[in-house]
Amino acid sequence: MSTRRIRGAAVTAALAAAVTACSAPSSGGSDDGTSAGSVVIGVASEPDTLSPLLGYGKDGNSKVFDGLLARDADLKLKPALAAALPEVTDGGRTYTFTLREGVEFSDGEPLTAADVVYTYRTVLDAKTNNTFKSELDAVKEVRAEGDDRVVFTLKYPYAPFAARTVLPIVPEHLAGGQNPNTGSFNTKPVGTGPYVLSKWSKGEKLTFKANPRYWGGAPKVKSFTMAIVADDNVRATRLRSGDLDGAVLPPNLAATFKNDDGKRTYQARSYDFRAVTLPTAHEVTGDRAIRRALDAAVDREAMVDRILDGAGRPAYGPLPVDDPAFSKSVERAHDLGRARKILDEAGWKPGEGGIRAKDGRRASFTLLYPSGDKVRQDHALAYASDAKKAGIDVRVESATWEVIEPRMRDTAVLAGFGSTGDPDFGLYTLLHSSLAGDGFNNMARYDNPAVDRALDNGRRSQDPDERRSAYDKVQRALVQDPGYTFLTHIDHLYVLADRWDGLGTQLEPHEHGFASGPWWNIEDWQPKK
Repeated sequence: MSTRRIRGAAVTAALAAAVTACSAPSSGGSDDGTSAGSVVIGVASEPDTLSPLLGYGKDGNSKVFDGLLARDADLKLKPALAAALPEVTDGGRTYTFTLREGVEFSDGEPLTAADVVYTYRTVLDAKTNNTFKSELDAVKEVRAEGDDRVVFTLKYPYAPFAARTVLPIVPEHLAGGQNPNTGSFNTKPVGTGPYVLSKWSKGEKLTFKANPRYWGGAPKVKSFTMAIVADDNVRATRLRSGDLDGAVLPPNLAATFKNDDGKRTYQARSYDFRAVTLPTAHEVTGDRAIRRALDAAVDREAMVDRILDGAGRPAYGPLPVDDPAFSKSVERAHDLGRARKILDEAGWKPGEGGIRAKDGRRASFTLLYPSGDKVRQDHALAYASDAKKAGIDVRVESATWEVIEPRMRDTAVLAGFGSTGDPDFGLYTLLHSSLAGDGFNNMARYDNPAVDRALDNGRRSQDPDERRSAYDKVQRALVQDPGYTFLTHIDHLYVLADRWDGLGTQLEPHEHGFASGPWWNIEDWQPKK
């Protein structure tokens, strides 16, 4: 679930966006020869914080910060603040990085190994309020050797550890004197990245300008603005009018730009999936028979065709079907007859209005989805329709995240998750019982000892075959004991004015729009000749 949450009701946000449209600097449609130097992008939501200590940019692509490593267009790791890929010794328990020479923070202070040590130690500090500590569980110690070498010692060999070092590095001389949870650094960041934050009008826009001290060279795009426009239709309207240069859009609205010669659509494959959390604390969703019946009743193919207009794939679990670790054996067809049989055998008998009941309980529960998210709304309504055919009453309600969060423990949510890279990145936080109810981690409070063991084995093993077997066990277990109903994996669609070269998309995580998208490498864009 995204921690970059839409603030307020969708209608309110849409009206606000329309009223303040003229306040966002626009370069669309300009013929003054300088329009390629600034860009305005429309996105649905903004970050809660710009501090990596609390999670901002932890998966890469922050424009204000850099990690020791970064990912290229194909998601291969490459040096960033490190001069080279790490030296790995002691059977995979020690990673040594040498820092790139001459890197400065945007305030002119030099980057040193102490900044790296401070960043990781603060992230791992129990007093720091982030929910991604488990991603660095393998780290036993991080220390500096002089000003330019950093050594990580791991508790156990963690095969994908290098990919965790895309975590952005913050300056100790600024952040170190503040409370990481409440300090001004959260909204006034200083980093080594290609851009600096020049203004943040909460709920409206964030404006960035080129960092003259950037170690990678001066970007051709001198400034860019992320306009926060919660309503999909308003984003499309502003893009069409030229008030925005680009926007993230759902499939139905992206399709309206198909014949616009001045616009180009980018479609990114992703690990981003939509699923219904089925909390074990609820008297109905806590029944495994109900969860298995819902899994069989849902028509994933129809959701891809009708909701996503083909821009996605059925989700049979957390991993997309084209992931190397995906278990083909878990693909399963829509089977309403099987759903009914599961419920019959478990004692859920048809009652009034066709809704089943057992021991005086009706097979009924509420499903929440975030206000203003049309794609999630459509998924929720389709899910409720499929469930009703099996005799399960799903009552769909919209709400803001401020309303949803306190209810997540025992109320189903139409959620979004998905991490690129190693299977550990997406599966552990979604399913491990130790993270049940930890913010947006394990929202379903899923607790399956066999799954825990497989996740631990996958995390700790260096052997590719052992890891593959572990994640196969996880996926098979989710079919027999689902904690979520997995629905679709979503392709992300972006429409931009066709005024630059060098654009392209990566394979994307759930988090998209603000950091991911064709602007993931905006510092490398070149104006069209």
